[in-house]
Amino acid sequence: MAKRDYSLLGPDGARAVETGLSAAEWYHSDIPRLEMKGLMKRTDEPAIRDTLLLFGLMVVFAGLGIVLWPSLWSAPYWLAYGVLYGSAMDSRWHECGHGTPFRTQKYNDWVYQIASFCMIRNPVTWRWSHARHHTDTIIVGRDPEIVAMRPPALLRILLNVFGIVDAFQGWVRMLVNASGRLDAEEATFIPDSEKPKVIRIARIWTAIYAATIALALATGSILPLMVIGLPRLYGAWHHVMTGLLQHAGLADNVLDHRLNSRTVYMNPISRFIYWNMNYHVEHHMFPMVPYHRLPELHEKIRHDLPVPNSSIWQAYREAWPALKRQLRYEDYFLKRELPVTARPYREDFHVNALGNAAE
Repeated sequence: MAKRDYSLLGPDGARAVETGLSAAEWYHSDIPRLEMKGLMKRTDEPAIRDTLLLFGLMVVFAGLGIVLWPSLWSAPYWLAYGVLYGSAMDSRWHECGHGTPFRTQKYNDWVYQIASFCMIRNPVTWRWSHARHHTDTIIVGRDPEIVAMRPPALLRILLNVFGIVDAFQGWVRMLVNASGRLDAEEATFIPDSEKPKVIRIARIWTAIYAATIALALATGSILPLMVIGLPRLYGAWHHVMTGLLQHAGLADNVLDHRLNSRTVYMNPISRFIYWNMNYHVEHHMFPMVPYHRLPELHEKIRHDLPVPNSSIWQAYREAWPALKRQLRYEDYFLKRELPVTARPYREDFHVNALGNAAE
């Protein structure tokens, strides 16, 4: 097979459109309509509780870090603050972008804007980018959010544990947008009517960063940057650790989320940071189910899904050998095994040859 071209402007994207992989019909587990309606019902209380806890902890950790600065005693508090800023905000950006955590839409919008700023993801650009990710999940040349490409760019993934690549690309794109321009790939999925919003937000963010840097220079201290900016680097490790497991090593160019997504059981702290996105097959099948109902959804359809990975560690024990093998043979992937109670794979959904799958 020819080398994959992940560019949204390349031949693989055009081929996906021509072959019907783009904007196609996806497999969904059967669930009674009334039950699904109940699962999709939104309420403010769980998200308000979790959001108050998140921002409360951020204030406490940053406050203690500032009070103890520059002593090394401040380090644990900055590390904790960084994980909430550089990782928990990733899941808040994601879920509030779907508009599902809160029943009150303005609450979703407020948290989405804050989280987008922390993650350096323009809220207009990334709303459309993520819509494409759900429409064309891991479809080569169509999905702009594929992390574990084939062959996997392991150095990039390692650097992003410290936020180095994605954060700097976010800052560069912010400056490009602030200058009044969009790049060619952004233009493929952002409607013309939304482009002025992209530029306006980028200019506001640039002003905030400029003020923060000016304060750091005026005070002769990086302390202001420890509150705004640097946590996106030193706090990124958790969202990279959990996010890589979403699709790494699994099939691409298939129309069944059971083949290209992974559900992983996680500890309560990681689930709080990750906002239950460890139930990732369930989320992709039914993205309008709020995060706090995903465990319940999982129980209702688990008979139709691959057996979840039992822990983060066990999931990496599965994914890491597959990633290493893809360095030599990029057509290799892990085929998810279904329980006997599951509906079988629809063979007409497959584009990858099953003979290349792992046994």
